[in-house]
Amino acid sequence: MVDNTIAAGWDAIDAAAARLYPGVTPKHYGTLHRWSLGGPDPLDGVSVYPREDHWHFISYGMSELYDKESEVAEESGWGFEFTFRVARGHDETDPPMWAANFLQNLGRYVFSSANPFAPGHHIDLNGPISQENPETAIRAAAFAEDPELGTIDTPHGRLCFLQVVGLTLGEYEAIGRWDALGLLGVLRTRLPLLVTDLTRGSVIDDPELAAAIEDGARRDASSTGGLYVQEARWKTDGRPEKTVLTFGANAAERIARTLAGRLPYGRDLSIAGPDGGVRLRPGDNVTVTESGDGYVEVEIPADVLTELTTVLRPTAGVHELRTAPGLVVEIVRSQIRDQEGNVVEVIG
Repeated sequence: MVDNTIAAGWDAIDAAAARLYPGVTPKHYGTLHRWSLGGPDPLDGVSVYPREDHWHFISYGMSELYDKESEVAEESGWGFEFTFRVARGHDETDPPMWAANFLQNLGRYVFSSANPFAPGHHIDLNGPISQENPETAIRAAAFAEDPELGTIDTPHGRLCFLQVVGLTLGEYEAIGRWDALGLLGVLRTRLPLLVTDLTRGSVIDDPELAAAIEDGARRDASSTGGLYVQEARWKTDGRPEKTVLTFGANAAERIARTLAGRLPYGRDLSIAGPDGGVRLRPGDNVTVTESGDGYVEVEIPADVLTELTTVLRPTAGVHELRTAPGLVVEIVRSQIRDQEGNVVEVIG
């Protein structure tokens, strides 16, 4: 698939795909100007295999394709390659290019932020997964080990084939109350290979599946120990001194749902922004401690949690908590950008 005499990592991906698709030549889309040479695309290529009901995308570029460069011997590069299964129409002869571009955008995020994905991770896409299909309900994603390709060993270390799974916002919200892998397990009862279908509705609308999700949330509570959001910062202000916690309107309700799924069960929640963040812990009294790493740690009693989750709404404003006189919550407007970086909506 690549004209390179030393491409052991690439060859390992090809070999894994060949075991699943013996004798099949995929459509391959390569980049002209590699990221490592200053180009815009982190993936050196994407191969697409046709299935009867879907297209199976496999990336090349999140792992070490050519030489072993990282100091982590156990993993190849970031430790994974993306896969993505997109529903295929009966008359489709070419795979949708938006899906390949979407994988490039995910790769760009990882390379730019140094925050890799792993099974169980999830992300709000801030809009439709495909700009070519603005009416789709698929506006978030979760990650799971590819059910057919799994994890392999390569000459450069271990590599997980990490499948991207498109979700509706209702499904994404359920993750905050429960668990991404738990929700994907429920989704597998309808979609065994976790194919992303832009025309499907939400599993939340199915009473049987919705009940299974709620049962899981009640049984297990939320496994989401951390959120990364556009706005999460804090400051001390005024006399007497108050601690102001600032969050973006777009994330406010998600923070509230996740807090309700963790703190009552004795679990902390870390809310990270670009330059620091807030760690909230259950406690008997309100205490505020600077942790020295750009974070503030706040212990929250049950009555304060109730009021806090009430004010965490997508409307800009400042709220002095009645149950915690020294604590102020500020909600600021959020700019929602599409995958090209354009502002498409302002919330709050």
